[in-house]
Amino acid sequence: MAEKQSKWKIFTAGILRENPVLRLVLGCCSALAITTTVSGAIGMGLSMTFVLVCSNIVISALRKAIPDKVHLPCYIVIIAAFVTIVQMVLQAYVPDLYESLGVFLALIVVNCIILGRAEMFACKHTVVESALDGLGMGLGYILTMTLMSSIREILGNGSWMGIQIIPESVDRMGIMNQAPGGFFVFGCLMALCIYIERKLNRPIERKTCGDVMLEELEAAKAENGEGGDQA
Repeated sequence: MAEKQSKWKIFTAGILRENPVLRLVLGCCSALAITTTVSGAIGMGLSMTFVLVCSNIVISALRKAIPDKVHLPCYIVIIAAFVTIVQMVLQAYVPDLYESLGVFLALIVVNCIILGRAEMFACKHTVVESALDGLGMGLGYILTMTLMSSIREILGNGSWMGIQIIPESVDRMGIMNQAPGGFFVFGCLMALCIYIERKLNRPIERKTCGDVMLEELEAAKAENGEGGDQA
């Protein structure tokens, strides 16, 4: 069974200690591509959070009804439904944001953050806990995207949310609008998170895909063993 955690701990885990981008290193493609402007980053963050929370709730509610052999296709269908809703709403009411997000909006369907939380959390916990997990992870994603985009837009364009911050007479750091600038800011923020983590003396437990599969295999063997003993 999943380890019981307090609801506050579940909600706050994604903000810093298990930040999906800076600590779990998930969803990096959109984080690096969309963070050239703050408005685009916030729009992407809100869209991702909506899909994450809604899909977590539905997957948790249906966790006992979804067969193990087809759980991943079912998750993708559920996630795709909410992504379609987001696309339709943005296209109808915020067309400029819809155009700026481009293909990355549709790619939320296969985003590692959403699929990862569905596989590792929502399918094993209650609806309330899954909703809190989605909110916490979404908030951590929004904060990361906002911070990265603020640094890149201010240094690269001299503005923040379209508001001029740096005078026109001051040269801009054009590299911040390109991929190297994104990787540089990303690396600096990751280093900052590690520093804060060490100061708090609360390192996260890192697991590889092999570790997760081994744990699931051992759990399955344990369940089969219990069933054999009862028989």
